[in-house]
Amino acid sequence: MVSLQSIRHDGPLDPAVIAALPAECKVVAVSQHGTASWSSGYKVDVKIIDRPRHAELVRGEYESQRALQQHLPENVVIPLACGTFEKDPSKSFFLTSFRDLIDDKPSPTQLAEILKKLHESSESPTGKFGFHVPTFNGFVPLINDWCDTWEEYFSRQFQSDILWEQSLHGEDEEFTHISEEFFQKVIPRLLRPLQTGGRSIKPALVHGDIWHSNVQFDRATQKLILFDSCCCYAHNEMGLYMMRDPRYIFSGKHIDKYKELVRPSEPVDDFDDRITLYAL
Repeated sequence: MVSLQSIRHDGPLDPAVIAALPAECKVVAVSQHGTASWSSGYKVDVKIIDRPRHAELVRGEYESQRALQQHLPENVVIPLACGTFEKDPSKSFFLTSFRDLIDDKPSPTQLAEILKKLHESSESPTGKFGFHVPTFNGFVPLINDWCDTWEEYFSRQFQSDILWEQSLHGEDEEFTHISEEFFQKVIPRLLRPLQTGGRSIKPALVHGDIWHSNVQFDRATQKLILFDSCCCYAHNEMGLYMMRDPRYIFSGKHIDKYKELVRPSEPVDDFDDRITLYAL
């Protein structure tokens, strides 16, 4: 059993966290570990989140990692529990098993093989696009209510992203006009053909935030580990969008390797334009 008297720490280990720990463990120390843009990590590995909607944030990541674990049990950080502090309800926690990670970057082949396995082995429980809880890309909310078509899901989320940005920076008349044209012409042109004219796509589980800081190697097993996810069942190619951004280490070489292993959806000629759309 966990004993409060055995714990040396700077204050984060709330009774709700202690209650979520495995019964056979004994905590002897808690220290801050790692970095993140929207939470604090600790070794027992606990994330502490005190942003608005903190309870939804931790639930979204917990459920995302659970979903990934079903298909990649040896390649994810394992979620153990999530909840809200008893002593300070303005904070929530997300508890995982600890992995000693090495900040080495996977080759295009190593990453593509993991994504292929995830995308091809997963099945939406409803046969639709979405997820059973809201998730967050960082702290940007993702609307995951189930949709019959990918065009509907993507359009709704893109509109939500615009409204979220406008809530921070205000509206711009020119941008509003351009975005209306975008929704009327660009999105239907690139996404509607995926599910019309006798074509179809399977909703696949995607990590949602695949960039180099969320993919590292386990020092003990040398296996590639995925974490910090914001999953949904989506068009599998959506999982490649951050590889189009020049800020990140994963690049066009990783996209090309994925294309070798997983045939692009029809119309194949639209593949590059679809990835560009997803990267916006």
